Amino acid sequence: MSASPSDGLRPMYIRTDLAPLADLLEVAFASTMDSSGRSSLEEMRSLSRLGFGLSLLTGWSPHALGVGVGYVWQADGKIVGNVSTFPAHGAAYMQRAWVIVNVAVHPDYRQRGIAQALMEATLEMIRGEGADRVYLQVDRDNLTAQRLYERLGFASESNWITWKRSSNRTPPEPFQPHHPIHITHPRFGEWQPEYALAQAVRPPGRGGIGWLQPLHEGAFQRTWWRNLLGLLALNGSEKLVIRSSDDSQFLASAWVEGGFSGGSVRLTLMVHP
Repeated sequence: MSASPSDGLRPMYIRTDLAPLADLLEVAFASTMDSSGRSSLEEMRSLSRLGFGLSLLTGWSPHALGVGVGYVWQADGKIVGNVSTFPAHGAAYMQRAWVIVNVAVHPDYRQRGIAQALMEATLEMIRGEGADRVYLQVDRDNLTAQRLYERLGFASESNWITWKRSSNRTPPEPFQPHHPIHITHPRFGEWQPEYALAQAVRPPGRGGIGWLQPLHEGAFQRTWWRNLLGLLALNGSEKLVIRSSDDSQFLASAWVEGGFSGGSVRLTLMVHP
């Protein structure tokens, strides 16, 4: 079969590629995808059906939908490869950093150099944006991908473990401390104590509070614009905190984040050392 003139590398178009990308990611990560990943795919498919509304969202902010930008590889009239990336703007040491969130190739098209071509194009794009560092996540057992990233100049920095549980399990008996623990919501505009807590948990220069969340002020400030984008992208979140007895600092914080499909919830917990 001869190649189509449209086959090969091209930029990713969020308004037309969301549904095909969801199909690709579902196949490419079939062996490792969890309920959170499947929920994200359903969100992508739901957003792809918004039509003109999706055009408005992507026009306001290219990253408002949580999809990122990047490149795809097209073959035989379908998308068979993708690399997606986000800027990690924030504190001074992270302002020129980017995060790569997807490196996917359909199983039938692997070992053809597609992943390397996609990565090289994405890294070139990121360099053009002035980036001086790039972060990505790879499974510990994916040796093929690790060798590719090493050839491209990546070095291992941190190891992360994600804990998961089914919502159908019976919860344990509540912990009964000697002193009462009061859980509250942060007050509107009260982000500095939580940012200070995150700095104590993971100081600047040692990565972020998670591989995809570099430690910077923007992750803690909830402006009206960010709240509006969250509503438009159909994402929900809640913050819970435990204050010190003198109300001067946060001793612990939990983020409860859910998506449009409601299939899973992500918890991010920070406790002062």
